[in-house]
Amino acid sequence: MKLVFAGTPEVAVPALDALLASGRHEVAAVVTRPDAPAGRGRRLVASPVAQRAEEAGIEILRPARPRDEDFLARLREIAPDCCPVVAYGALLPKAALDIPARGWVNLHFSLLPAWRGAAPVQHSLMAGDQVTGASTFLIEEGLDSGPVYGVVTEDVRPTDTSGDLLTRLAFAGAGLLAATMDGIEDGALQAVPQPVEGITLAPKIQVEDAHVDFAAPALRVDRVVRGCTPAPGAWTLFRGERLKLIQVTPLPDHDDLTPGELAAGKNNVYAGTGSHAVELLWVQPQGKKPMKAADWARGVRIAPGERLGA
Repeated sequence: MKLVFAGTPEVAVPALDALLASGRHEVAAVVTRPDAPAGRGRRLVASPVAQRAEEAGIEILRPARPRDEDFLARLREIAPDCCPVVAYGALLPKAALDIPARGWVNLHFSLLPAWRGAAPVQHSLMAGDQVTGASTFLIEEGLDSGPVYGVVTEDVRPTDTSGDLLTRLAFAGAGLLAATMDGIEDGALQAVPQPVEGITLAPKIQVEDAHVDFAAPALRVDRVVRGCTPAPGAWTLFRGERLKLIQVTPLPDHDDLTPGELAAGKNNVYAGTGSHAVELLWVQPQGKKPMKAADWARGVRIAPGERLGA
């Protein structure tokens, strides 16, 4: 099939690579978000998908909005059979959805209908799921509601962050998307409507969602930290300034601290929660680089009774 691939961040690159390497399909162009300011100089930088497409010598379409007529006209000229999508980052209008004969097929990082929305991996971790995965589905105008072509599953490991899990799913999902393209071309795959039960939503994680509540149980604190790492970053307050929490571990046998109360030893830092304590392993003070929590504690000289939180 002739394909136009739509995607923007680094997590979409493995899927583009899989399609380029498949040998069965022609990737005629990519659609990606416009160049965005990045770094201290805030200079415009091409998306990871655009950079990979440029290396491969593929035409790059960067519409400000997918409804722009110039973009739609060019897409009609290319006349793709199918448009695979991974984390493109913009809603596709019906005018665009109607162009490819076999539609737009999205690789979504959850087992649909669970976790429809922008942040499925983060929400899955924060909810304590033990198994997650990726799904390919035919895009329709509803939010991640289209019929499903295929799935792969992935176990959630006890120390997974959303970054760890998303990296594994990006590569597993790349193979799934390539196989889905093959199955659509062969006529061997039929999309199956999603169940009406089991729908959960995964809206974008806001900064306030990543605020750690130490009155919650230790298990919840750990899940929020892992789910919000690396982005947007779990955080709390210490002496009125924001402290990012990068890695913690629950300590079931350590229950002598009140919620948020800190205790520092020579090489360890503990914080109380609504159940038992957690050990702080890596933190990032405001305006500084990530550091071991024990090094941070030595620098700030935690006083008896000091705590995390407002």
